[in-house]
Amino acid sequence: MPEILFPIRRVVSAIVSPMTPQAGTERAHRTVPPLVLVLLLLTLPVSALPGDWRVTPIRIDLGRNARSGVVTVINESDERLQVQMRAMEWTQDAEGKDQYADSDDILFFPRLMVFDKKEEKILRAGIKAPPTGKEKAYRLFIEEIPGPAEAKGVNVAIAIRFGVPIFVGPPKEEARGEVGPVAMTEGTLSVPVRNSGNVHFVVQSVLVKGRNGKGEEEFSRELSGWYLLAGASRVYTTAVPPETCGNLGNVEVEVRTDKISLRGQLVADPSMCSR
Repeated sequence: MPEILFPIRRVVSAIVSPMTPQAGTERAHRTVPPLVLVLLLLTLPVSALPGDWRVTPIRIDLGRNARSGVVTVINESDERLQVQMRAMEWTQDAEGKDQYADSDDILFFPRLMVFDKKEEKILRAGIKAPPTGKEKAYRLFIEEIPGPAEAKGVNVAIAIRFGVPIFVGPPKEEARGEVGPVAMTEGTLSVPVRNSGNVHFVVQSVLVKGRNGKGEEEFSRELSGWYLLAGASRVYTTAVPPETCGNLGNVEVEVRTDKISLRGQLVADPSMCSR
């Protein structure tokens, strides 16, 4: 896979163009809700906005043959940049939502970086313990520390945070997953996707197609996905158009990931459309 450079743009860009893993990027985490932040940015002087910086690569894969890795942090602005680092274990709850907890499994250095303009530095990370039978996931968060605002008046400190995924693989990887059972209630389709393997995969898309009794396509939807960690599950939902729901005879589901493809189906009837 070619090396991908991830730019941490000014906050306006992060709000207007949210990042997805399909585009080879990660989500930026902000300490202020986006809508509130947009309103605040309208009143801020340009000098109060954080500068541009990026990291490469955007993830680290560790295991028996690679106990450590490096990330390059690059300050692309003409302003001084200061960032701090924090390692956290990454899990997902019963609904597939990301959960983070402090962890000392990951060793990293340095813990604080100060950059002059157009400067780049190396961040090193490694694991304490060897991999086990199941992949473990972490995030190494790199967070900008806003500098003092020079302009007078009301200023808001905005912290941009990027979490570099760190995956510690098992001795033998087994990518497996399953779809189902697919269900529809009151015209809303529910597609459960479970990662039954011992390594993560990225759900690139969930393609749903509804056909009538003649096999003709009545509607189709493509839902975007996200990381699904080993052992985790997530339910994808979509509403079926009322004008076509009653015509459906079956629904076909195809889940495309970066490692495997999964399929599921549902035999539909009009009672599933009643609201």
